[in-house]
Amino acid sequence: MVAPRVFISAGMPGAGKEEFLVAIADMHLEILRMGDLVREEKKQQGVDIPTGIFAHRERLRHGNDIWAVRALKKMGTNPTVIDGCRSDDELKTFRAALGGGVKVIAIHSDPATRFRRLQLRGREDAPRDWDEFQERDEREMEWGLAKVIALADIMIVNDAALAEFHRRCREIMRELVG
Repeated sequence: MVAPRVFISAGMPGAGKEEFLVAIADMHLEILRMGDLVREEKKQQGVDIPTGIFAHRERLRHGNDIWAVRALKKMGTNPTVIDGCRSDDELKTFRAALGGGVKVIAIHSDPATRFRRLQLRGREDAPRDWDEFQERDEREMEWGLAKVIALADIMIVNDAALAEFHRRCREIMRELVG
């Protein structure tokens, strides 16, 4: 069995992927955020539309795995966490390029909690209301995110106090990294 070299985190918006990264920050893993790739490309193209719409447009233009293709170009050789895989097409591209050295870690939280978190973090892509929140969830599930989560190697449920969630994340990653 090949030891994992790449850990892919996936989860619905607001599930706790960023807190997962905070929890494992001291593990000296490289972090590659798919969302940062989207924001960088959006800025480079000089586009002034919501980030999620831009990401979707790029998928329509270049294929559903475009963000994985772009992420692979930025990867080094050190063990890496790729944060924010959004589709089964992206996952297939990662697995094809990286072989058995990939582990998928899904972060899960209930919808009401995720909505509240997204409202509190106040980013430009925060949903204005519950309907917009559900539309975003639907869009991301259409990309194949639900399949990535369902087929993950490990599921971390983010339903405890933050310190407990961090502890669980560190424990799981220490076991995986060795």
